[in-house]
Amino acid sequence: MNTNLALLLLLAPFLGFLFNIFFGKKIGKSASGIIGTLTVAVSFVATLVFFLQISETKEAVQIELFNWIQISNFHVNFGFLLDQLSILWLLFVTGIGSLIHLYSISYMHDDENMHKFFAYLNMFIFFMITLVIGSNLLVLFIGWEGVGLCSYLLIGFWHKNQEYNDAAKKAFIMNRIGDLGLLIGIFILGANYGTLDYHNLESIIPFSNASHTDPMISIAAFALFIGACGKSAQIPLYTWLPDAMAGPTPVSALIHAATMVTAGIFMITRLNYVFDLAPEVQNIIAIVGAVTSLVAATIALVQTDIKKVLAYSTVSQLGLMFLALGFGAYEIAVFHVITHAFFKACLFLGSGSVIHALHGEQDMRRMGGLKKVMGITFITFLLSSLAISGIPPFSGFFSKDEILMTAFHHNIALWVIASLASLMTAFYMFRLLYLTFFKEFRGTEHQKSHLHESPGLITFPLIVLAILATIGGLISLPTNSWLNGYLAPLFSKEVHEAHHFGTTEYALMAIAVLGGIIGITIAFVKYIKQNQVPAEDAEITGFSKVLYNKYYVDEIYNVIFVNSINGLSRFFRDYIETSLSSLVFGLGKVTNELSYQGKKLQTGSIGFYLFVFVLGLSAILTYLFLAQ
Repeated sequence: MNTNLALLLLLAPFLGFLFNIFFGKKIGKSASGIIGTLTVAVSFVATLVFFLQISETKEAVQIELFNWIQISNFHVNFGFLLDQLSILWLLFVTGIGSLIHLYSISYMHDDENMHKFFAYLNMFIFFMITLVIGSNLLVLFIGWEGVGLCSYLLIGFWHKNQEYNDAAKKAFIMNRIGDLGLLIGIFILGANYGTLDYHNLESIIPFSNASHTDPMISIAAFALFIGACGKSAQIPLYTWLPDAMAGPTPVSALIHAATMVTAGIFMITRLNYVFDLAPEVQNIIAIVGAVTSLVAATIALVQTDIKKVLAYSTVSQLGLMFLALGFGAYEIAVFHVITHAFFKACLFLGSGSVIHALHGEQDMRRMGGLKKVMGITFITFLLSSLAISGIPPFSGFFSKDEILMTAFHHNIALWVIASLASLMTAFYMFRLLYLTFFKEFRGTEHQKSHLHESPGLITFPLIVLAILATIGGLISLPTNSWLNGYLAPLFSKEVHEAHHFGTTEYALMAIAVLGGIIGITIAFVKYIKQNQVPAEDAEITGFSKVLYNKYYVDEIYNVIFVNSINGLSRFFRDYIETSLSSLVFGLGKVTNELSYQGKKLQTGSIGFYLFVFVLGLSAILTYLFLAQ
């Protein structure tokens, strides 16, 4: 039964992909959307069954389908591992995925290729499930590459716009850089320990005497971290994610808020027993996470595109998750992954609702006053903004407070950086909220005359996600954490105990909440009291211009990498390829000339042929006699 249910869980979205890609255009837009949504809902129901089973038995479900690779003593099975970690991930991948599919039925209804859009969404869910439930690193790698492919297809879905194509290619190429690191890490583990199976690795590595002194463990951990940096958009491989906002808004919500970008956190958490043996790599993870969180937050302060603000917010929040991973607080990172999936998916879908009402407008300078006509979108956006800002009792408060508290107990400097990033989060999120929903509408009269609340298929997922963003923190209360107890069997060492709440802990909590309130207050003064509106692009000056242009990182990358590669390519094209072509064609010309001259010997004269024959025979006989 478990095998059949696991196959249903995995293959339902794939069947939806096949149906929509071959028959979606024939059956119509609504039908293709409904079928695409139902297939993901089937996976969600199957996940719930496994969740209830594992919650009751406390035992993981291991399924081996067939022996995949056998080389000497190294073998890899194609199988599934359904345990506490994979089930948690599947719950929000398939659950939020179902809501986003439902949302897309209305959002994408006017698109002529709606059936293809749902086919790509279904294929993405299929590969994400593969990534999560694989029982070894090779199956994970299939899913890892698959979601990268689907990301490319979905970001560049509106391919008639060349900028969108460029954004899709950028995401694909930057992810390939990280994927090379992941592949190197997999090779090292496979070569050193003869297996890629999670359970086998977990039983071998921590108890191997060599592993405690073997530098290859640290190299493998660092290579795996590079893979995580690419997929989860950490410095220096983060610039693809903001550009990925070129895709339709449901894509932003599904891939870049709740699922694909969390794959790096999933992989590190799954291989926690590897990273625990590489403390120097964990330090690097914590530092990179903290710096990414702060840098992305500063960039978000001045962005005017509503989706770009949310994109940099995602990068910043992912940085906080990596900060927790660097301290070995895996369960806290997972907690923030879950709460972030709730409020960020709601925020992205809320921004899509706004963009839908404004017929494609994404510039917050052209918005304002929308709460009067978009009450549901406004309330859900407000609740999710409070959650991401860390205001109690919303979900983000609990998970973010855990991260900050862990950082304080490990490294004061990183705690300061993370706290600053959290303060900025509250500011830029309420800056977005005030500019979008408050004061008077700043768009065109034509837009104003068509303002309306989005249809029910759009607002229903918003309401569900806003409720989850509000109460989601209850799964891990500071003194009574269901989540910590649920995840305890996954870790080779004891799960972090709930902090003993004393003066220090309450002070840290108060500082975190105060930081959020300060950020909200500053935004209120600037954009409500003083009624400020961000300047037009040409009028932005000073450090704000540096932030608006994202520290010119893309331009620096273009100079260092893109232009260098293009220059090297031109050198090979103009000189190396030309020289090789000249050599090849020169040899051809020599052969052609020899054959041309040889052709002249074919005169048709029998006497000449006999003369040459006698000369040749004489030469052979002379050689034979001289050789004696």
